[in-house]
Amino acid sequence: MKSIFTCLFILIGLNLYSQEIDSEISRAAEDLEEKVIEWRRNIHQNPELSNREFKTAKKVAEHLKSLGIEVQIEVAHTGVVGILKGDNEGKTVALRADMDALPVTERSDLPFKSEVVTEFMGEKTGVMHACGHDTHVAILMGVAEVLANNKDKINGTIKFIFQPAEEGAPEGEEGGASLMIKEGVLKNPDVDAIFGLHINSETPVNTIKYTPEGMMAAVEEFKIKVEGKQTHGSQPWSGVDPIFISAKIIDGLQSIISRESKLLDGAAVITVGKINSGVRFNIIPETAEMVGTIRSLDADMKELLLRRINKMVPAIAEAYGGKASIEIKNMTSITYNNPELTDKMLPTLQKTAGKENVKLMKPTTGGEDFSFFQEEVPGLFFYLGGMPEDNKEAAPHHTPDFYIDESGMLLGVKTLSQLALDYLNQ
Repeated sequence: MKSIFTCLFILIGLNLYSQEIDSEISRAAEDLEEKVIEWRRNIHQNPELSNREFKTAKKVAEHLKSLGIEVQIEVAHTGVVGILKGDNEGKTVALRADMDALPVTERSDLPFKSEVVTEFMGEKTGVMHACGHDTHVAILMGVAEVLANNKDKINGTIKFIFQPAEEGAPEGEEGGASLMIKEGVLKNPDVDAIFGLHINSETPVNTIKYTPEGMMAAVEEFKIKVEGKQTHGSQPWSGVDPIFISAKIIDGLQSIISRESKLLDGAAVITVGKINSGVRFNIIPETAEMVGTIRSLDADMKELLLRRINKMVPAIAEAYGGKASIEIKNMTSITYNNPELTDKMLPTLQKTAGKENVKLMKPTTGGEDFSFFQEEVPGLFFYLGGMPEDNKEAAPHHTPDFYIDESGMLLGVKTLSQLALDYLNQ
């Protein structure tokens, strides 16, 4: 008798978790496609920088309220959270979209291109959704509408997290996923799992890419200040050259990667992105400053890099008669896809995109603060194709020519909707 009930339970579970996408959900997403594209274009034309997403947040909140979803605003400054309770009790799943744009001047002839101009770190610049966050917001707005109109299919609760400042909070401010977590976004009700996507300009439309475990790198920002002794450029022996020391430090940092890092365990990168020193061609200055980034895909390697950098930088400066200090700021952790959750939800990705269109990818050295959510609860993050099929030389993210094929957004709406339902109904 016990085995009969066990079989019945398994059959019921298989029925709930069908190998076919829910036809009503699919149809609802298709009916919303034009509206989702319209939302995206409006957000694209009105981009806002990190922690300043006021108009975007207002648009999101008004939409969620119109659907009868419980709404929380001003979470982590400008974040919006929607809570949708299904008709039946169950677990809680979260779906996340990031809202901020970048200080990039758009170079396109799109009728909805951004003309927004602002000042960023003392310089005049355009503002552009050069990473696709406008599509993420529009997709999740569409998912919210699809699921709000199908509450009878939901066994549990869905949290829609519209996050500010994924690109990093302005100097002197907190923001992003870490601040949302600190303010309790994963509590009341407690989130059991979280899903997120990132549209990708170099992945073909209607394709999904994923990988279990480490998908994107941990990211640190560093600042190095070198102190020397100023002197005339014609007599360097009378001073201590901080530019020369900086060059030696940069060379030393690269030796950590090329000679100390076991790259078979995961990729690692140290990049100096900016160096500032001096005022005149014939003066050896007193100081030099460098800023850069550290990327790692393995926790042990990250520990090695930080330990060696902190030891090496002041030692090199001292060897050449100067001094150096270093500050390292954690920007993101490793975007780690929980293997068990990934394995469990892979059939959902395959049935929404088609098995042949779901590709296993290699990890990347890009960073994503979705990783902070994944440190708290099991999470799955994946790439959604946004590259036109006829464009094999698509511009990368964070560039003036970044472009997304809007036809790829429909798959995003279907996939996030189905992920939420399948997770809650398993």
